[in-house]
Amino acid sequence: MDRRDFIKQASLFSLTAALHSGLNLRADDGKYFDETVRIGYLPITDANSLLIAHEIGLFKEEGLKSEKPALIRGWSPLVESFTAKKFNVVHLLKPIPIWMKFANNIPVKIPAWAHTNGSALVVGNHKNATSIKDLGGTNFAVPYWYSVHNIILQKLLKENGLIPIIQDRAIPLKPNEVNLQILPPSEMPLALVAKKIDGYIVAEPFNAFGELKANATILRFTGDVWKNHPCCVVTMHEDILNEQQEWSQKVINAIVKAEIFISENRVETAKILSKEKSGLLPFEFNVIDRAMNFYDNPIYAQIGANRNKDSWNNNRIDFDPYPYPSATEYLIEAMKDTLVEGNLKFLDNIDPKVAVNEIIDYRYVTNAINKFHKTPKFSREEEINF
Repeated sequence: MDRRDFIKQASLFSLTAALHSGLNLRADDGKYFDETVRIGYLPITDANSLLIAHEIGLFKEEGLKSEKPALIRGWSPLVESFTAKKFNVVHLLKPIPIWMKFANNIPVKIPAWAHTNGSALVVGNHKNATSIKDLGGTNFAVPYWYSVHNIILQKLLKENGLIPIIQDRAIPLKPNEVNLQILPPSEMPLALVAKKIDGYIVAEPFNAFGELKANATILRFTGDVWKNHPCCVVTMHEDILNEQQEWSQKVINAIVKAEIFISENRVETAKILSKEKSGLLPFEFNVIDRAMNFYDNPIYAQIGANRNKDSWNNNRIDFDPYPYPSATEYLIEAMKDTLVEGNLKFLDNIDPKVAVNEIIDYRYVTNAINKFHKTPKFSREEEINF
């Protein structure tokens, strides 16, 4: 076979394989588009809306085919797989797509929030800490430098006279310093039990797991520091959102319907996702149920972990899909003042009010909320209480 015949055969094989795998050939530029919803996620309750949309058939209800979501153990491999287009729908910590777009020029967009609140600051029982002020001289884990967790933790530390630093653990800490390191969420409870760290701040259900399995204490819920803050957001490829508009609308419709379902069926959601049922979250029901629904512990009130619960009327985790501009603006400003192991200079020339419209695509979520929500709301003021 000569080179020309080989190319012909290879092209025919590629086209045949594409047709059999459900890919559509677009006539305009000859590119293939895979209509199957392919989700990548970390095993945290931040992913609930994507998981529920698949598991109870909401994508199917919209006329879409979805593969079983693929569980990934860390943020870096999820980002890499998404960038390589192994997945077309993922949830990412909100600062990550901001970093991807403005620091690395990767064409991503945020078409909706995946949830609000849903994280906490946990300390090991070996420290006997009952307030943030007691954390001086400790080692804390965060899930990713570009995370709401890192931002809120550092603000809490500074408000309480402590200094966040990043240094080798072999170097002694001063009494007012807190040393930060990155750990995947799944490794945090074991590291806490082994006293390799003194605490962590992360998404649920690893805080509930820490309480139930590691005798850890929750010092503060992040949703009690920043009311209904974004954490993980739905992230999609910009070209797909622009070129596959009907498909994109159906995807976001399903996710919005999933968030409504979860808000109205919180215990049932925990059952559906638990080890005992779908196993999409590899935790027992009682752990996921605690992470989603247990917010009234008297010990929380005594420590001040949820001091704003009654006035703010929110939950341990909530589900609001609309990406409020005010929250993104606040987040970008906060990122500029957050210590990371890396370069934040890409933020120096970013105007948050301009960046909001460059990173967020409001079209599909606005349509879905108007269609499915009883009380559409598209603006708010940020409430912060450290």
